[in-house]
Amino acid sequence: MKSKKTLIALAICTPFLLACADKAVNAYEPANGNATSAAANEDDMNTTHTVTAAIGPDSPHAEGAPPPSREPDVIYVPTPEPVVDAMLNLAGVKAGDVLYDLGSGDGRIPIAAAQRFGVRGVGIDINPVRVREANANAETAGVTNLVTFKEADLFEEDISEASVVTLYLLQSLNVKLRPKLLAELKPGTRIVSHAFDMADQWEPEQTQEVDGTRIYLWTVPER
Repeated sequence: MKSKKTLIALAICTPFLLACADKAVNAYEPANGNATSAAANEDDMNTTHTVTAAIGPDSPHAEGAPPPSREPDVIYVPTPEPVVDAMLNLAGVKAGDVLYDLGSGDGRIPIAAAQRFGVRGVGIDINPVRVREANANAETAGVTNLVTFKEADLFEEDISEASVVTLYLLQSLNVKLRPKLLAELKPGTRIVSHAFDMADQWEPEQTQEVDGTRIYLWTVPER
């Protein structure tokens, strides 16, 4: 008799128990969703989103441009404007100087030198797109009478007329370039490099911290 009453009771209560259980499970779903979302947001906040020179729209000057004569030695990364100014100051650029920028990119260093000091500048870059871009920037800045940009290999181009040379290459390339600098440049020519020194091959005379990076100065010695 008791078994029959128990079965009847279970038959009556089971639908209510199942409904309660279903509500209990559903009650946790939003909480779990929020927890997942919060975790995702936390992960996103802890992620460092980097931007490199390889990311971003193509240069508007790329259309119809021929490829470089050989693979460029470095990826183009522009020197920040505060560093440009510091490099020119460290080199002691003055009226009468001739500045050569080896790997000139968009031309900002020769253009800044022309604007600030009225000096003549030459930029050398192996990438024809960068040369186009530099010429366009020079025209916008109104200094085409002072700056020239050449599509050439910086290891082969004659740089002997420079009294100031600026670099933003790599340490290994600076070291490779050192014999050319010493052979072709006049004694007293100032060389300034952004971010990279010349290892143990040539100790810089001066270094300076600027805008989270370092710049280096050398002077070509007497022969």
